Amino acid sequence: MSDKKGVLLVNLGSPDSPAVGNVRRYLREFLMDGRVMDIPWLTRFFVVHFAILPTRPRESAEAYRKVWLPEGSPLVVTSKNVREQLQTRVDVPVELAMRYQNPSIELAVDNLLNGGVDEILLIPLFPHYAMSSYETAVEKTKTVLDRRAPGVKLVVQPPFFDQPDYIRALVASASETLDRGYDHLLFSFHGLPERQLRKTDPSGRHCLAASDCCAGSHPAHGTCYRAQCFKTVEAFVQAAGVPPENYSVAFQSRLGRDPWLQPYTDLELPRLAKQGVKRMLVICPAFVSDCLETIEEIGMRAKETFTEAGGESL
Repeated sequence: MSDKKGVLLVNLGSPDSPAVGNVRRYLREFLMDGRVMDIPWLTRFFVVHFAILPTRPRESAEAYRKVWLPEGSPLVVTSKNVREQLQTRVDVPVELAMRYQNPSIELAVDNLLNGGVDEILLIPLFPHYAMSSYETAVEKTKTVLDRRAPGVKLVVQPPFFDQPDYIRALVASASETLDRGYDHLLFSFHGLPERQLRKTDPSGRHCLAASDCCAGSHPAHGTCYRAQCFKTVEAFVQAAGVPPENYSVAFQSRLGRDPWLQPYTDLELPRLAKQGVKRMLVICPAFVSDCLETIEEIGMRAKETFTEAGGESL
């Protein structure tokens, strides 16, 4: 057998366009994933099809229209640029796929297999481990590859939440804004339901059992989204020289009534504004590319929330 390797980058995904029908198709695939909405299948089906899809696609389509680029979805466009840049630096084929919608994992795997690869390095474009992002991308790829070419080796890149190159890239992306001066730096990570942290805890008893469960080192941290987020923050502030009193951490994008990781970004911003913070910086380290959650949710809606509460700039 030849020894030909290939690389597969996988990001979350986006609708093919901001049209309501395409947004509905994307949301249906995304929310029906049992690792995203981790409730019994029948309950999930009724919630998605009768509570969410009748209204959410139109609302989300409006948000997507605000951020859509001439070339397409910001997330897909940026991810394609990443693939192209990586391809210029390695001498093996590099393919890009989205966990949901297009380009699909099936298409990307087929392209690699048609090129004769017998080993694939899978790089999920998620710095932190979560069942609804990193894990679902890995498991979907395994399923596709097992069906198409079970003899092909799959090597999975671990989460890179504290890797020096990732931290340096984060600091570099923020350095110009940090140098302008600010009152407070908020690290806003995508939120998760608390139950999902407990589900990915191999010990079944560590995550969220105590207020300091993410401190220090513990085997559960290998699959703990919250602990890995805090490790990213620790590495960032050390590298960038941010004083402890000048930053905090929050979690955005919660959905539904179940408890999610706290504090919530949309509540922290007005609270900080009312405490006298005027110049707010927000960085979203869980996203490797700009997307709806960074451009519209933070750059537009969160900015409006902050300024209405007395802040001056975000």
